[in-house]
Amino acid sequence: QLVESGGGLVQPGESLRLSCAASGNIFPFYSMGWYRQAPGKQRELVALIRGGGSTNYAASVKGRFTISRDNAKSTLYLQMNSLKPEDTALYYCNVNCISGNYWGQGTQVTVSS
Repeated sequence: QLVESGGGLVQPGESLRLSCAASGNIFPFYSMGWYRQAPGKQRELVALIRGGGSTNYAASVKGRFTISRDNAKSTLYLQMNSLKPEDTALYYCNVNCISGNYWGQGTQVTVSS
């Protein structure tokens, strides 16, 4: 089970940190990632971290967002800086591991002045 938290309403330029706490055994994992879906749009990859530690970011967030993990806490993070109105979306956590592919329920991020 994955539980996201940390979403909210912020103004442009502000920051948020999303967390995704995993229960159960997710190790070893192939990848852990954050996705988002805005109203009327398809779900898109925001940031991904692989088991070996390499990362990928969507071009639109590169340099502003940072994905990280704490293995001891089985928690995935997404630090989001310099938020823009176009970052508004429902953010989902995903874990692809040896036991399966799992999604969280989503946490809403709204960036508005």
